[in-house]
Amino acid sequence: MSFQEIVGQDIAKQMLQNGLRNQKISHAYLFSGPAGSGQMKMANSFAKALVCIHKGDEACGECIQCRKMEHGNHPDFHVIEPDGSSIKIEQIRDIQRIFSYRSESGNRKIYIIKDADKMTIQASNSLLKFLEEPPAPAVAILLTENAQSVLPTIRSRTQPIVFTPPDPQKMAQILGDEGFPMPLVRCVVHIASDLEECRELLAQNWFAEIRNVMLQLGKESAGRGSMSLITAQQKLFKGGLGDHIEHVFDLFHLWFKDIIHIQIGRHESIVFIDQLESLSKVATTRDMQHWISCMSLAAECKKMLRSHVNPQLCMEQFLIGVSG
Repeated sequence: MSFQEIVGQDIAKQMLQNGLRNQKISHAYLFSGPAGSGQMKMANSFAKALVCIHKGDEACGECIQCRKMEHGNHPDFHVIEPDGSSIKIEQIRDIQRIFSYRSESGNRKIYIIKDADKMTIQASNSLLKFLEEPPAPAVAILLTENAQSVLPTIRSRTQPIVFTPPDPQKMAQILGDEGFPMPLVRCVVHIASDLEECRELLAQNWFAEIRNVMLQLGKESAGRGSMSLITAQQKLFKGGLGDHIEHVFDLFHLWFKDIIHIQIGRHESIVFIDQLESLSKVATTRDMQHWISCMSLAAECKKMLRSHVNPQLCMEQFLIGVSG
């Protein structure tokens, strides 16, 4: 992975590459931003450039140091991630022990801490001492979705690099150029967290199937009848799509949002643009407050699924609520 392969995050890339170009590298960085914004990819690209023997603003990808990074066996590069629900003091002590020996190549040692906000207090305090007095030249890269959850004294000793949410329009353009069907692309870029996840979903036959079923359910549930319950049972649960109900709720959330966009005249923001005629008809059957409550219901049902509530029960309650 190189900087050029990362979509968006131009400000973050510029800051890091300027540091590489001018040989002004901080001893610690704090990458913060929403899930799917590419923090880990950027951290890997930065680490690779740091160890590259050419010492430029981009890794060459060909030298021995770059090849070791690509193969995951570089001795001066380590990744720490939560052990269970937290990062424990023993994990920080392990990295301190490893870093007590100088690099044979003369490079800085580099470590990435994923979900840095999940460090225990003891781990955070141990890391703080390590940041202040590293036994050997080192670069720390801390990753988090919530910078404010990281110990203030750690934040004050790191260079902040802020990541923004991925741009759906940029991702849609790339995926469209790759030949994926645009009706599916317009949906998936609002559901998946990054390009790789988008491609994974688009490669699955079931994603197109659940989109079609959701469209049918959306139209039927506006009719106040029980047909949507029958369709859900036959096409989702008996049709082998029961494992993907969470994505059905994601798609419904976009569907209701489109309806609201129609009601306020924002047609340029519609995701299901190929369904404009059907959306326009459904939009007239209820007022805006109803559709807003439907969006909330979709989010609540998705939350219930994650709490291991029966998927079929969730869907039935949802469709009843949508029908009003």
